[in-house]
Amino acid sequence: MIVLAGPSGAGKSHLATRLGLPVLRLDDYYKDGGDPTLPVIDLAGGDPIVDWDDPASWDAGRAVGAVAELCRTGRTDAPTYDIASSAHVGHRVLELGDSAHFLAEGIFAHEIVEACRELGLLADALCITQHPVATFVRRLVRDLREHRKPPLVLLRRGLHLLGAQRGLVERAEAVGCRVVSPEVAFREVRDLVR
Repeated sequence: MIVLAGPSGAGKSHLATRLGLPVLRLDDYYKDGGDPTLPVIDLAGGDPIVDWDDPASWDAGRAVGAVAELCRTGRTDAPTYDIASSAHVGHRVLELGDSAHFLAEGIFAHEIVEACRELGLLADALCITQHPVATFVRRLVRDLREHRKPPLVLLRRGLHLLGAQRGLVERAEAVGCRVVSPEVAFREVRDLVR
């Protein structure tokens, strides 16, 4: 497995598409919106909202289980999550075919690096990052286009994430992710899988 971690809007999904490898979308392992264990955050300008950027909003155990199953059998039945409705809406079978590598990408991807390293499943771990303002703009444009949440929530959340980006990158680096730009990551992963 090759981990593509990094802030929301940094270009992980676009990079995964460019690389053409099978992709396990770790953001599909979010908890459903009605889960009572979801963390909340109080952002300026409104009522508290679910903190979808807190790892407690995500099921790391299920994600590691899917990675292990993919590595062991070359196949897993992964959930499909709809961010706009904060719910699982289906599933998809991910098969590796003849690929010796696959990508695991998502904003919490760094959370499974240590467990996957201990299990011997990790080929590489990268934290994709760009300038925080560029990431803010990319994320806001994407989230508005996809109607992920109401515009005011997206703006409030985006401003919060702008200030939190450095901390997320530092956490990813602390668990062993190499911090790189999308272009450097593209070249390095392409060289690794040749």
